[in-house]
Amino acid sequence: MMKKLRIAITADTMPEISHVTNLKLAPFAPRQLVEVIGKLGALPVILADVQDAQPEEFVDLFDGLIIPGGPDVDPRFFGEQPVWALGRTNYKRDAFEIGLIKAAHAAGKPLFGICRGCQVINVAFGGTVWQDLPSQCPEANIQHTQKALGAYPVHEVRLSENSSLFATLGETAQVNSRHHQAVRQLGKNLKATAFAPDGVIEGIEGTEGASVVAVQWHPENMWPEHEEMKRLFADFLSRVKKSA
Repeated sequence: MMKKLRIAITADTMPEISHVTNLKLAPFAPRQLVEVIGKLGALPVILADVQDAQPEEFVDLFDGLIIPGGPDVDPRFFGEQPVWALGRTNYKRDAFEIGLIKAAHAAGKPLFGICRGCQVINVAFGGTVWQDLPSQCPEANIQHTQKALGAYPVHEVRLSENSSLFATLGETAQVNSRHHQAVRQLGKNLKATAFAPDGVIEGIEGTEGASVVAVQWHPENMWPEHEEMKRLFADFLSRVKKSA
């Protein structure tokens, strides 16, 4: 039997007190993300942060790494103090993911970031994010935190030619939008390859091959009804297969 590709997905945790004791702070990953990886023939592996474990100890467990959405990135990781409009953060998750991103990249494992994942990948490479687009970025004049249902596309993005995202989606794509943070200053060896109509960065890629691709929207919610979003995951798995 052919061995399936192992795709790691970093876990989030539930901070709220649950009436079911063992669910408090339980690690979890978005179900639709798990489903699309399985549907495409790979094996999703959810990674929870473990006290005293080093990022390098996780790397042999997977062939490719996905950093999904979640809470705001703690500004301490890019040298800033929190602004008033900063949302909930998860310092432990930030530290775990940043260490894991660096270890995976050093080991040649492809990365795919989704929403917060796009932001934290950028931070791991030395970049910064807008802590709050509405209050910090006057140019951000479209609705980036949509009021429509979360899976519905609400605005257009423009993709840069000669990029992985352009090859997958074409010149433009319609995307959903559930964020108030976004990439500000690009990290080392990263380039912006997708832009909202107001200029906000909606996608980044590595300048050294296609080992890093990340988007600001949520394709894991759109793929059941939008085939082009499923192609984003298929292309990621193709990159993983080539590097495995």
